Amino acid sequence: MVTRTLDWYAVHARDLPWRRPGCSAWGVMVSEFMLQQTPVARVLGPWQAWMDRWPTPAALAAAPAGEAIRMWGRLGYPRRALRLHGAAQAIVAQHDGQVPDTEDALRALPGVGEYTAAAVAAFAHRHRTVVVDTNIRRLLVRLVRGEAQAPAHPRAAERTLAAAHVPADPERAATWAVASMELGALVCTARTPRCDDCPLADLCAWHLAGHPEGSYAPRTQSYEGTDRQCRGAVLAVLRESDVPTATAELRRAWPQHRAADPGQFDRALTGLAADGLVAAVGTDHWALPAD
Repeated sequence: MVTRTLDWYAVHARDLPWRRPGCSAWGVMVSEFMLQQTPVARVLGPWQAWMDRWPTPAALAAAPAGEAIRMWGRLGYPRRALRLHGAAQAIVAQHDGQVPDTEDALRALPGVGEYTAAAVAAFAHRHRTVVVDTNIRRLLVRLVRGEAQAPAHPRAAERTLAAAHVPADPERAATWAVASMELGALVCTARTPRCDDCPLADLCAWHLAGHPEGSYAPRTQSYEGTDRQCRGAVLAVLRESDVPTATAELRRAWPQHRAADPGQFDRALTGLAADGLVAAVGTDHWALPAD
């Protein structure tokens, strides 16, 4: 299974800049932050712009947090920008500006959880780790258990299953992690898997069982009119402004007719402030955070 997947990856892997041999550990880490809940196609441009501006953790750590939010643009979930900024500061303060190579040290950084720590240790430092993302979980439960989908939330059982298939050799293990992830992303997809193109089809319990249906229900959450959209509209104004912006001007970015809830704007602004994404300037103006 591993050999087939690695052979498939050698031919079909996407040419992504953070996978290239010359990419720094910092570049890999930035990609992992940006790719959380965001498709690869939307990350390519912002990743390159970010690396051009802040090619090292020290470069980002020296910039105001507000600039990280501004540069994050429309990638969504902007708290990731704050956490990446915080991680850069911790790397400078605690690791001499070098992205640490152990999972424990990585997990101690702001915004780095179990998956990101394992991914950076594997992809940047070529260590043997257990990388478990949505694509890998889905691939393995189909192959081994014959189930259509993995549970909505990761469980210890999925990590145990993934750990059982990690090769002993660190370099091979690191490549297996990215290759199995790629196979899940491109072939063994959630809704329309391309089993005819899969190098593991004859080994797959789910495929051999005739694709029994699971309980998978695609999420259809609407973005239109949500608090998240309102927050994004407010941040968009502040990203474009070099001076503090009045509350009334921010309110115009979210006209009342767009919100079924009259308190939505005030709630969004208060939430942005609580999350550290905006800062009050005086009594009636707002800006991106300076520190």
